[in-house]
Amino acid sequence: MNPGEVVLDPAAAHPELAALRAALARRDWWSCRAVLDAAAPDARSRLLLWATGDGTIGDFPRIVWDSDATDSTAAALLALHLIHTGWEIRSGALAQHVSQDQFARFHDYLRRAEAVLIDATARQPRDPALWTARLTTARGLQLGQAETRRRYDRLVAADPHHLTGQLQYLQSLCPKWGGTWDHLHRWAWDSMLAAPPGAPQGVLVAEAHLEHMLGLEQTDPAASHAYLSDVTIREALHQAAHRSVWHPDFRREPGWVGTASTFAMVFALGRDHAAAAPVFAMLGDLATEHPWHYLEDDVVTTIRRYRRAALATGAVR
Repeated sequence: MNPGEVVLDPAAAHPELAALRAALARRDWWSCRAVLDAAAPDARSRLLLWATGDGTIGDFPRIVWDSDATDSTAAALLALHLIHTGWEIRSGALAQHVSQDQFARFHDYLRRAEAVLIDATARQPRDPALWTARLTTARGLQLGQAETRRRYDRLVAADPHHLTGQLQYLQSLCPKWGGTWDHLHRWAWDSMLAAPPGAPQGVLVAEAHLEHMLGLEQTDPAASHAYLSDVTIREALHQAAHRSVWHPDFRREPGWVGTASTFAMVFALGRDHAAAAPVFAMLGDLATEHPWHYLEDDVVTTIRRYRRAALATGAVR
């Protein structure tokens, strides 16, 4: 590992993403399908999200879907592209800092995505990528907890431990989207235990505690600062890590870098360097913008700083 290097591109860990990007650049849908069809369900959803997140695919998803509305992969790609475009317009700012014009355009893109998804889930109700996208539109359009839960139940019926969709549902359970902390933490813990040991679902517990810490910043900054250092919460995070990133059966499938990055951050913020160090060592040069972007815009410098402190202080397992 180069001590100063931070590699944020997920293709560095997953060459299948590079192959998908190249096929999209060529507008070669059959090659795109070959990559996506070979992936496990959650990896497929993750690859679709990554492909739509770089803003370079233009009108290709619409062209593909218009040519075959029965292709659920094309529908997922188009819907996720529309969702990404809309969310870029909205930005990640708190609602009070988003203009009415931004909200109007944001909702327009989400409604267009929802129209595609309604048609697609009617045709292919067991495609988890479609329900993952519908969880995102439910949150953005503020369709309420009951409707969001209905969609989550459809996701679980299609793929019980679909982490990419679970991470979307987790956001809906946060108070900022109408949920409660108690429900969020209970659901995250239960979802972790429902998945096999070594599965990545331990990150749901870490994400829930991270969201709780961030939520406290608005009302009680002192409590927020101390939150992740609490003995009970630290123990819960250790249990979640032992169930996932520290488990011998943890697999480096698409999304694993994000899972490890979340654990690295919560341990680092909780000043638990002994726990953070082995996670940073596992990652090497690899990293993800999420969740580090919550701290500062310059995520590379932030990651370097916390990684250096953890590796200098904590003993690598």
